[in-house]
Parts: sequence; C-alpha cells; structure tokens
Amino acid sequence: MSKHLQRDLENLNTELLTISSMVEEMIDKATQALAERKHELATQVVESDSFVDQREVHVEEECLKMLALHQPVAVDLRRIATVMKVNNDLERIADLAVSIAQRALAMDEYPAFPIPERLSRMVVLTTQMVRGTMDAFVNADNAAARRIMAMDHEVDQYNCDIIAELQNLMQKRSELVSPALHCFSAVRHLERIADHATNIAEDVVYLVEGDIVRHRNHSSEQSPSS
Repeated sequence: MSKHLQRDLENLNTELLTISSMVEEMIDKATQALAERKHELATQVVESDSFVDQREVHVEEECLKMLALHQPVAVDLRRIATVMKVNNDLERIADLAVSIAQRALAMDEYPAFPIPERLSRMVVLTTQMVRGTMDAFVNADNAAARRIMAMDHEVDQYNCDIIAELQNLMQKRSELVSPALHCFSAVRHLERIADHATNIAEDVVYLVEGDIVRHRNHSSEQSPSS
C-alpha cells in the first residue's frame, strides 16, 4: 500500500467515526425524548440530520476519488467498498433516529400514555449493536461482528412483544389508539436501526474474511475459530 493510499484510508476512518459518533448521539437523544417526553432533545435530533447527510455525501465522494486515483486491489479495495456501505447504513440510521424523534414530538400531546417497559431494554440492545459494530469495524474484529449479528434476533423478539402489547392496549382503550400508533412506529424504526447495525457487522465480516454473509440466518452465528 502506498503512503498516500494509507493516509487517505486513515482519513476515511476518521470521517466515518465522526458520523458514527453523531449518529449514536442522535439515537440516544431520540429514544430519551420518546421515553421522557423531552421535546428539546427531539428537536435537536431533527436538526442534526443535515450534518450527517452532508458528511455522508462527502465520504462517498472521497471513496470514489480514491477508487479512481489509487485503483486499489484486494483488501484495500474491500476496505473502500466497506466504507461506502457502512457510510450509507449510518446515514439511514440517522434518518430512523429522526423518525423516532418525530414520533416523540407527536406524543407530546399524550403525556399520560404508558411507554412499554420492555422498550428500554430494546433501546439498550440496539444502541449496543450500533456502538459495537463500529468498534468491530475499527478493530477489524470479525468475531465481534458475528456476535452482533446474532443479537439482532433478540431485538426482533422485543419488537414483536412490544407491538403485541401495543395492539392489546389499543383494543382495550380506544382513546389511546393515536399515541399507541406513534409508539408502534417508533418501535419499528428502532428495529430497523438494529437491522442496519447488522448490515454493518456483515460488512465487517466481508472486510476481514472476504466472505459475503448477507441473507443468512445469524441467530446462532459463530466465529470460525469458536
């Protein structure tokens, strides 16, 4: 690898970590706004989206320049391809955080609506997946990536359980249908964030092993050395 390519790859990693840090903060604020009815946090999340959009475009442009200028091969090519895919997933996660924040704003009118208790655990798991998958990317840790891929099944189960709870609530208390639907949407957005974290983990496996593992069942995924 030339020193110029190495420098550009390091700059890409720095850019991606900047985006990741902002996205994690957006998730934290959006879910806190939903659970604690904090209007100002939800507004901050919505306002942060333009920053992530701008950085996402910049990273993609830099990747395309590197492909044209350096014509990388093997692992260097895989790294740039992985950065482009991770970059896109982070932008989508930011969009979903904004959607959660918007649902939180809509629920301001219903301060007495009971947020499902299991939602807090789902938030913790999903946040762990996003943070952990970026750590796996930085450290090229395919074993950690595979563990994160396996966590998605648990988030999916929380999604099903909470939605069933909300449906039962709507059947019993018709006056709570509107806030329950907003909460329903927020839960689905959170589940989609976990899906994007899984996508990033799959990209880490591709980066390290050169193996495309999309569309496989990861519920019992193990690292090759385990």
